[in-house]
Amino acid sequence: MSQFGVDVAVIEPGGFPTNFFANLIAPTSRDRDLSYGEFADAPEAMLQGMGESLTNNPLQAPQFVADAVLEIIHTPAGQRKFRNEVDKSGMAEPVIPMNEQAEAATKALFTAYGMEGMMTLNSVVVDAA
Repeated sequence: MSQFGVDVAVIEPGGFPTNFFANLIAPTSRDRDLSYGEFADAPEAMLQGMGESLTNNPLQAPQFVADAVLEIIHTPAGQRKFRNEVDKSGMAEPVIPMNEQAEAATKALFTAYGMEGMMTLNSVVVDAA
C-alpha cells in the first residue's frame, strides 16, 4: 500500500479484561473428557488463569490502546512503525523481537528482489483521473 500513499500501522494489543472468556461457546459434548485424564481441565484452567491475570493487572487498561492510536495518528506519515505493541502484561517483551525479525526478513526479501522502494511511503500520489 506504500506505493499508493497509504501509510499502514498495525496495533497489536495484548489481552485486556473483557467479557471474551465469559462469552466463549462451550463444547456440547464432554464424553471424551475422561480419556484426557488430568489434562481434561487444562483448557478451562488456562482460560480462568488468563482472565484472572488480566483482571488483576491494573496496568493493562484499554486506554493504552486508545493512546497508541492517537500517537500513531500524530506521527508524521512515513515515520510510523508498522507494528505497534500495546501491552502492560508482560507479553510485549517476547513479541517485540519476533516483530523485529519479521521486519528484517521482509526488508531482506524486498531488497533481494529489487523491491526495497516498497518499504518507503510514496508521498507523491498521482491522481488517477
